[in-house]
Amino acid sequence: MRVVSKPYGAIDVDERQKIYFPFGLFGFENFKNYVLLDAKQQPFYWLQSTDVAEIAFLLINPKIFRTDYELDIEEEELAEINIKNDEDILCFTIVTIPENPSKMTANLQGPIIINRKTREARQSIMRNQKWKIRHSIIDELMSLEQKSC
Repeated sequence: MRVVSKPYGAIDVDERQKIYFPFGLFGFENFKNYVLLDAKQQPFYWLQSTDVAEIAFLLINPKIFRTDYELDIEEEELAEINIKNDEDILCFTIVTIPENPSKMTANLQGPIIINRKTREARQSIMRNQKWKIRHSIIDELMSLEQKSC
């Protein structure tokens, strides 16, 4: 399958990289088809719309910088994408990189949840209000390092 992507231009992707969002993403409800791409710089990924090349989101696994991050969403939301157990879940958060990349943040309040078996996905809102839309990834990583010393 050929996809025109924001970060890499036209590329070939495997059918297994396709992700379907039956409800779209918040603010992008009309765009339901995406592919998950490895970013050139790990540990990031790209969630690339297959409908519009300019729509792409940089993702990261929140466990990398917040080891205490646990999904806290309604069971019905998981059922809507046919998740039957925790092993089916891939969880990512959307990363925002401002002009100064050291200030990059992740949206821990609205995780992207992917059913790894069916490749259906959704964005949800966490019930626990300690998770905000702008968590500094660098500050969280530095905090982790200090705790491990």
